[in-house]
Amino acid sequence: MTGQFLSGCEAWSAFRRNEIDAARFGVHGTENWGPAEIRGNAVKDLAAMNKVEMLPWDEWGRMTDAYDGKMGTDYDTLLEEVAAVCASDYTIAIAELYEAEDLRVPDDLIC
Repeated sequence: MTGQFLSGCEAWSAFRRNEIDAARFGVHGTENWGPAEIRGNAVKDLAAMNKVEMLPWDEWGRMTDAYDGKMGTDYDTLLEEVAAVCASDYTIAIAELYEAEDLRVPDDLIC
């Protein structure tokens, strides 16, 4: 963590290493704060790396369950892979991972 701002994937990795306080991550004026917000931002990073930029309040896949505290360890494991692939900057792996049902932005959210 060298900069003042972290990407969603950097924040996820730092959170998993217990280096940051998740309660400090969120969108002012909303109820979306903490680990669920970091999870969502990691998925949004992956989407952005696939040229699909989303708004901070957009949700899809298992993000809604994450905000409701209903995610399992398998989702966190998937996000570990997202963070590692995004950090690798390997475009083929980034595109392949984005095809996962839990990660790809559904067509009805893309305008």
